[in-house]
Parts: sequence; C-alpha cells; structure tokens
Amino acid sequence: MLFETLHDMANPVAVLRAAGAMLAPGGAVLIGDEKAAETFTAPGDELERFTYGFSALHCLPAALTEPASVATGTVIRPDTVRRFAQQGGFRAVTVLSIEHDFWRFYRLDP
Repeated sequence: MLFETLHDMANPVAVLRAAGAMLAPGGAVLIGDEKAAETFTAPGDELERFTYGFSALHCLPAALTEPASVATGTVIRPDTVRRFAQQGGFRAVTVLSIEHDFWRFYRLDP
C-alpha cells in the first residue's frame, strides 16, 4: 500500500515496478492519494486550490531536490496514476468506489 506518497516520489514508476515485483500471486497494490479533479479547470474548487498551494510550498519543491524527478506534485490526477502504473508494469488500474472528500483510492493489478 502506498498512502499519500506517490505524488511525492521523484521516480514513481520505479517504485511501482518494485512494488509489483514484491506481490504474492493474486496480490495487488493499493494507492490512496489526493482526490484532485479529473481535469484542470480554473479556478478550481476549494480543495483543488488547497492542494495546489500545498504542492507549491512543499511536495513539488521536495521532489525537485532529487535528480531526474518527474515532479508530479500534490495534484495527482487519475490519468497520471494510470500512466505511472502502466509504465510500472500493471495491466489494470481501478479507481475504487470509496467515497471520501480528500482521498481517492486505486487498485493496481499486475
């Protein structure tokens, strides 16, 4: 499980690849990360503006301290998670139907 961390990683694809390699047969990776809108729309709702602010002040600068960072930042959208998962070797990404104001949950299957 990766909780509130994928967006902070300089190389999330390598981490997902390693997580997939550690799975037992039939296992899956569970990700919980910020619930950003599906697409960018200005000015965004209050949560989106909050996450952009937090990203600019902490998550993005922290990730940029590492070489070759993909610099995702706090506002990680489902398409980004899907792309990282596919590049990390996962065949299926499911957005789980868990309702929460701040978090979105994903299941990644190898």
